Amino acid sequence: MENNPHIPLIKLENITKTYFLDGDISVPVLKGITMTIEQGEYVALMGASGSGKSTLMNILGCLDRPTSGDYFLDGEELGRASGDKRAMIRNRKIGFVFQNFNLLPRTSALDNVIMPLAYTAGELTNAQCRARGLEALKEVGILERAGHHPGQLSGGQQQRVAIARALINRPPVIFADEPTGNLDSKNSVEVMEMFSKLNAAGITVILVTHSDEIAAHAKRVICMNDGEIVPGLFSRH
Repeated sequence: MENNPHIPLIKLENITKTYFLDGDISVPVLKGITMTIEQGEYVALMGASGSGKSTLMNILGCLDRPTSGDYFLDGEELGRASGDKRAMIRNRKIGFVFQNFNLLPRTSALDNVIMPLAYTAGELTNAQCRARGLEALKEVGILERAGHHPGQLSGGQQQRVAIARALINRPPVIFADEPTGNLDSKNSVEVMEMFSKLNAAGITVILVTHSDEIAAHAKRVICMNDGEIVPGLFSRH
């Protein structure tokens, strides 16, 4: 019988990150992180400012490299990957949603959404790209605003556009960094319901937050303190 060992979506083995300041001053930020995240999980990564959660998110999202340790995404080791390799992985396998939306101000919602396709979908025609963008906007419930610029949209609508953009390459995982930080309570609830819906459809969602209320939407919470995962604060809902 053929042996098919299980491969988690994300696997970290003793990940460290140290920043070196002028002279010989070293600042260790991550101190040996080991964990796995399975395909289809909904995980909240919590911690106070300075806990290392944003640094860890940057490594998970291939925005930065660890100082040491191994990072496997979908079975592929990326901790020592080149900048070009990490950029390719970001474009094809990872969707990002940020607190500040990061939308181009003088560009329509639709054109903001399909922008990542310029780097990854050379085989698609312009019409096919636009059709996929409209599909993504429909998925997040904002199709009627496809022609509006960000300045013509509310904060909640802008974040929906950002989520649609994160979905455009159909990635297996979405990273959301304080995605409700600039939203009122009503829009925060709607955006979190959107992430739950996407997770129910099979997308892995990894959420960075300092809010217990926001983290409660996730199915697993990983707490960090001083660059380490804190076992006593690790919980499942």
